[in-house]
Amino acid sequence: MSALRAAARWSHVCALEDIIPESGVAALVQGQQVAIFRVRDAVHAIGNFDPASGANVLARGIVGDVGGELVVASPIYKQHFSLVSGRCLEEPEQSVPAYLARISEGQVWV
Repeated sequence: MSALRAAARWSHVCALEDIIPESGVAALVQGQQVAIFRVRDAVHAIGNFDPASGANVLARGIVGDVGGELVVASPIYKQHFSLVSGRCLEEPEQSVPAYLARISEGQVWV
């Protein structure tokens, strides 16, 4: 089963300039806590809930690259979650949802 979920409709999150490059922010999107990351010239969105710690903290994680895969490291137990698929590299059964995200006219949409 794929972790990728497409929103039924796009939701405006914020202006791109509101997200510091190479970092993330948390937003409530259609009732779900979502972590949105600005990396290079793109945005990525995954669930904000860290299944290992039980806290909504992934937006505060450190963005990086593990074996060519763009990831965020959980700020609590340091597991790496793919910013593309939401897959947990260390424990795939603890993966999080991934959402489509885009930039349009300087605005971030999920």
